[in-house]
Amino acid sequence: MKFVIQRVQNANVKVDNEIIGEIAKGYMVLIGVAGSDTKEIADKMIKKMIGLRIFEDENGKTNLSLEQVNGELLLVSQFTLYADCKRGNRPGFTNAGAPDMASDMYDYIVAQCKSLVKVVQTGSFGADMKVSLINDGPFTIILDSDEIC
Repeated sequence: MKFVIQRVQNANVKVDNEIIGEIAKGYMVLIGVAGSDTKEIADKMIKKMIGLRIFEDENGKTNLSLEQVNGELLLVSQFTLYADCKRGNRPGFTNAGAPDMASDMYDYIVAQCKSLVKVVQTGSFGADMKVSLINDGPFTIILDSDEIC
């Protein structure tokens, strides 16, 4: 499982030119699911993400968590995080989870996050989405379950 977490001032996601998810200060998170991922892995990834202290305190140090700044989440599925670019110029996606399994895992992640964070917005699994954001910093963290689980 991979999470690309961007600390944002604001972010939104559109489908068919209509905003379907929008947040103020918080994280815009791209979520990639591999075929071998489980709910246990998702739980560890969510715990790590929510606990990250990457917001500035009164001294300008990155010392505050999402909860401490009343941050919001925008969660967007993105199977292309599992692109395999080893051969040729056309990426392969065989490492990404099958659509049904990945959709279920994405829904699980969303539900778990909603139990922990006041404002959680989402994209639309499998849709052609347009994501806009103002990356604050810029500050981007990549969590990979192969490295933290």
